[in-house]
Amino acid sequence: MQSIAVFCGANKGNKPVYAEQAALLGKILAERNIRVLFGGGSVGLMGVLADAVLAHGGPITGVITQQLNGLELGHPGIKDMIIVESMAERRTLLIKGTDGVITLPGGYGSMDEHFEALTLAQLHQYHKPVGLLNVEGYYDPMLQMLDNMVENGFLREQNRKFCLSADRVETLIDQMAAYEYNPVGKWT
Repeated sequence: MQSIAVFCGANKGNKPVYAEQAALLGKILAERNIRVLFGGGSVGLMGVLADAVLAHGGPITGVITQQLNGLELGHPGIKDMIIVESMAERRTLLIKGTDGVITLPGGYGSMDEHFEALTLAQLHQYHKPVGLLNVEGYYDPMLQMLDNMVENGFLREQNRKFCLSADRVETLIDQMAAYEYNPVGKWT
């Protein structure tokens, strides 16, 4: 893998472990010389991730909207910053230009980006791994909901497998490196 989009919160959450794992992910990706594409922010887990990548000399690209950049939320240390008009344009650049997606704990924006990648995989438009870093079970309820979708006939089991998850950074990256896109059905 040469590049990974990382989606994460513009807040740090209420447990120090979230920031610790964001920093660890940034460090490991930098050490492996994997380019990080992220939302361009200096705040929350985005800022922690970017700071870690920069501290370890890794390649990083930010993609931020004009609105957010205008609010001075853009990370000042990012030399490769792409400024776009809309969140939709931002999502497209982040997802389609990468070899995979990792979502850290976050809120609406992170979920929007994560599910966009999964939807594109389901529609055969994105063939790369989409992973959740499930820090201390943060995503357990969502993973249970995905299983519920399968159980109730709204999601095929094969498409459920598009969403990888692990509670350790190294484990998730290893899963992603071994991932093989395997779609079923034309519109499922």
